Amino acid sequence: MHEHSIDRSTNAGSAPAAIKDRRKDSLFRVKAVQVRTGLSVATIYRRESQGSFPKRTAIGRGCVGWYESDIEDFVADPFNYRRP
Repeated sequence: MHEHSIDRSTNAGSAPAAIKDRRKDSLFRVKAVQVRTGLSVATIYRRESQGSFPKRTAIGRGCVGWYESDIEDFVADPFNYRRP
């Protein structure tokens, strides 16, 4: 199993972990994340470090991306989003 293929995290504090199948999940680069969320790069990285934005994943040397489903979870409720 690939380390990034299944995510057992959930945004609900005490709820059991949901299994996210990442095999069909697209990866967004930072420009696509900016367009989808309306946030600046600085805000994306700041909120990520505070736990109020999805965590990026390494997709190559010096290259990162965000899972589309995580960005959609954030967009659905940006003010209450907390990364597990």
